[in-house]
Amino acid sequence: MFKEKDFQDNVLRINTLLKAKDVAEILKISRAMAYTLMQRGEIPTVRIGKARRVRPEDLIKYIESNTNSLNPYFE
Repeated sequence: MFKEKDFQDNVLRINTLLKAKDVAEILKISRAMAYTLMQRGEIPTVRIGKARRVRPEDLIKYIESNTNSLNPYFE
């Protein structure tokens, strides 16, 4: 069943898809490195035509999975 609220939530999620430039800025890495991580599949992507985008929740999972658990500042 179609719900207007669900549709609006999905549109908001689509509008928050991140470009490689955004990923690079967030991770403080080069755009080329962001593309490399995306192409390797280390950061999952959504393909829209030829473009690749990253869901914010996938980037958060990537960050969490690469956090050094021995560092108390990242707990």
